[in-house]
Amino acid sequence: MSYLKQIQREQYGAGHEEQVLHPPGNENTYCPPLPASSYLDDEILLAPYQYLLKTPGKGIRSMIFEAFNQWLAVPPDQLAIIANVVEMLHGGSLLIDDIEDNSSLRRGMPVAYKVFGVAQTINCANYVYFLALQQVQKLRLPSGEPGKAVEIFADELVNAHRGQGIEIFWRENMVCPTEEQYLEMVGNKTSALLRLGIGLMVEYRGKTDLPPLLAYTTLCTALGNLFQIRDDYINLVSAEFAATKGYCEDIEEGKFSFPVIHSIRSNPHDRQLLNILKQHTTDPHLKRYALQLLDESKSLQYTREYLRALDADVVAQIRALGGNKALDKIMALLRREYMADPGAPTVDGVGKC
Repeated sequence: MSYLKQIQREQYGAGHEEQVLHPPGNENTYCPPLPASSYLDDEILLAPYQYLLKTPGKGIRSMIFEAFNQWLAVPPDQLAIIANVVEMLHGGSLLIDDIEDNSSLRRGMPVAYKVFGVAQTINCANYVYFLALQQVQKLRLPSGEPGKAVEIFADELVNAHRGQGIEIFWRENMVCPTEEQYLEMVGNKTSALLRLGIGLMVEYRGKTDLPPLLAYTTLCTALGNLFQIRDDYINLVSAEFAATKGYCEDIEEGKFSFPVIHSIRSNPHDRQLLNILKQHTTDPHLKRYALQLLDESKSLQYTREYLRALDADVVAQIRALGGNKALDKIMALLRREYMADPGAPTVDGVGKC
């Protein structure tokens, strides 16, 4: 049975799965059952999302929740719901992000909206958000009420959209933020889903002898900063990233990423990099020149050093919470790109990693 039909059966009872527009009981609002091949079939509604799942990511968020569970000990069935909620929200956000960023590739494949169209992809992403909300309402919290879980869900989705919105504003209006403004944006945009998942896990545990929620969410925010700045860095220097997302996609997008902000702010009178960002160029030679500017301003070096400092902060927070071998392994995977000093950007268009 499809997920949508399961929801309908829970609402209306067996045999009435298709009475989804209006429940029975009022002749003026009752809609007759729809055929099984109805356009309401979730296989159609979720097609862009299912397309995205054909090329899955590394599942780093689920790995992090499993690692945090060494501390929190949430039952496996409830942890699975929480991890699935976050993966659904992440997938839905990627569908929207690709539209907002005018992306062409996602994980080496054409982006969903290029295949299914903008309208269907937007609707699918919104649909996935609400399916995730229904999953949150199924959590068996100690209080017996889903209200706090829904509050966490809503608060962090608001944060995520605030971060995404201000980043879009900077790009569309060519406003270069300060480093502090950038970090505030990332704390909203990138860290929100981590805090959402961990917040639900802590809420499930209820009042215990655990460290306060703030200790876990502070670590989540630091991890989110690390993820985003690392992503900004490898977008410019990683051959693997170029193969799956396109060469220097952030330059083409016109994005004020962490290295770009440092370069522009370090020499505000030189507008060359700003002028390149304005063009949303696909020219590999112009992108290569942008990389040269970033190298000359030592912005790539600064980004590596900043990542190492973030890494040390995250490690210290993990130790303060009692240590966590699973998180240590995740950190070892993440730090491969920024712990070694790569050479300068190469002539074939990507940096050495």
